Amino acid sequence: MITRYSSFNTATTYLFANSMHKVLVTGGSRGIGKAIAELFRENVYDVHSPARDELDLNSRGSIRDFIKKNSDGFDVIINNAGINHTNLIEDTNEEEMDEVLAINLIAPMLIIKGFAPKMKQRKSGRIVNISSVWSVVSSKKRAVYTATKHGLHGLTMTTALELSDFGILVNTVSPGFTATDMLKDNNTPEELENIANKIPLGRMADPIEIAKAVFFLGSYNNTYITGQNIVIDGGYSIQ
Repeated sequence: MITRYSSFNTATTYLFANSMHKVLVTGGSRGIGKAIAELFRENVYDVHSPARDELDLNSRGSIRDFIKKNSDGFDVIINNAGINHTNLIEDTNEEEMDEVLAINLIAPMLIIKGFAPKMKQRKSGRIVNISSVWSVVSSKKRAVYTATKHGLHGLTMTTALELSDFGILVNTVSPGFTATDMLKDNNTPEELENIANKIPLGRMADPIEIAKAVFFLGSYNNTYITGQNIVIDGGYSIQ
């Protein structure tokens, strides 16, 4: 217990002593990722949200190159990027499986693997993996997506244990239906209304509502929450 308390003191001193923390946000160009990146910037963090030509999450070589180019590491990592192909399991081809697994699960593993050593040296760090309400419930045509989102929280739990002695906190945030441009573009107004009616709070989340939770978990304000899956779905999954 004394060792862990000392680790907490070291981490807190590091975080408060550095006014400009480096933050990596994958998938930060739109939707929830954009709201997360903007909120960190508003709070004077140095946010790096790489475009695909800089970091292709479907390419292990690109991920390795990105890690080498950023050898100083990051203080905060937000694994936000993800994709979804909705098909019945028998209609899902292997290319789709490989792509969803690569981007949703393998890429976060490789990013944490690549940058965790520098966080351990500093005895400080925050990692937030963005999963989905489909990590705790599911529906038809989501077999591969749900599998990756379950796996992502498994990654959170294990790395939270492995990195806890170094003052590094790792958590999952699982958003429910969120009013992003993508959701609006892919659904008619009637379909959007039907979705909202299925949510106990009667509406979808605004991206900033997800971003605020991610910001707390990824900032120095979070000093004791680790290994958890925070579901933000307006009550959808408790029905």
